[in-house]
Amino acid sequence: EVQLVESGGGLVQAGGSLRLSCAASGFTFDDYAIGWFRQAPGKEREGVSCISSTDGSTYYADSVKGRFTISSDNAKNTVYLQMNSLKPEDTAVYYCAGIELPLLSLWVLWEGYDYWGQGTQVTVSS
Repeated sequence: EVQLVESGGGLVQAGGSLRLSCAASGFTFDDYAIGWFRQAPGKEREGVSCISSTDGSTYYADSVKGRFTISSDNAKNTVYLQMNSLKPEDTAVYYCAGIELPLLSLWVLWEGYDYWGQGTQVTVSS
């Protein structure tokens, strides 16, 4: 059974930090890149970041560059999203998802992903 399980969300003040985790199982981790998306109420799902487990290449949305860092522990099939200098506009449900490596150039498009986690809420207060 394929599973992507997010954890680490919560409530934090503006300027604070959180680290999200995404634990993957049930599929060949090395064949996939893992992306993070977020969706705020009334807004479209937004690609935040993505990492290739094979070569470690990383991708970021402009809105989070310099503040968020994605990393991967391949031994644990787990991807992390370190979020620093959080802003109220970062408030959203954050999802991790798996996309086949040949589609990595399309990482920002949620339609390309095969597997999704259940999401974790991140709330940043002003």
